[in-house]
Amino acid sequence: MDSEYIERLLAINRRFYAELARPFSASRSLSDPAITCVLPYIPAGARVLDVGCGSGRLAMLLNRERPGVAYVGVDCVPELIEMARAQAHQLTAIVADFYVADVTRPGWYLSLPRAAFDRVLLLAMLHHLPGFATRARVLRESRDMLGPAGRLIISTWQFLDSPRMRRKIVDWSVEGIREEALEPGDYLLSWKRGGYGVRYCHLVDEAELERLAVESGLHICETFRVGGREGNLSLFAVMEKLDETSG
Repeated sequence: MDSEYIERLLAINRRFYAELARPFSASRSLSDPAITCVLPYIPAGARVLDVGCGSGRLAMLLNRERPGVAYVGVDCVPELIEMARAQAHQLTAIVADFYVADVTRPGWYLSLPRAAFDRVLLLAMLHHLPGFATRARVLRESRDMLGPAGRLIISTWQFLDSPRMRRKIVDWSVEGIREEALEPGDYLLSWKRGGYGVRYCHLVDEAELERLAVESGLHICETFRVGGREGNLSLFAVMEKLDETSG
């Protein structure tokens, strides 16, 4: 994908999350199965990196369910990180730090703690990264932050499988973007809760996850689906470094 269009798609999502940070965060519950389902994969005392942490919902959940975890959250939207930091005083059972970092920019990880992480999570964010090459690069960089026996946990929306989500698709003309300049699987979805906005989303299905894993030196250990009103809106993948599985 042309770099100009990558930047335009990124700008759409930055604008969405900056303008609708509060209603968006308010719509996300700690009891959502699309987040509680990761708990069995996070051991006590783990070092956890949450890429695309938003307002820190996972940190709040880990504080309640996994005391002793060392947590780092990163997000490219300053407004969301401000919200996460504002509620950090509630995190009494874990150690948590939040950073503004844009994973689409080279060196985004340089401001983070150097120690390796036991778990790196990219929950509902990979599909917001435009271009297969961008998604593969971010996965490779996330892989490199894993320690021995570390695991990468990803979730991506399977919105085309949901009639409810299909109704949210809007034409690219609203943003003045030519569809032929995009990759197959690129969509624009509307939001109407607490304000109106649109977000860029790419359909990262199981076939693309397999391709991304190969490109990123990762092995998919397990996949499953959960979340949303439908109960299967999000596709999850648990991955490990490929060199750990090779003979």
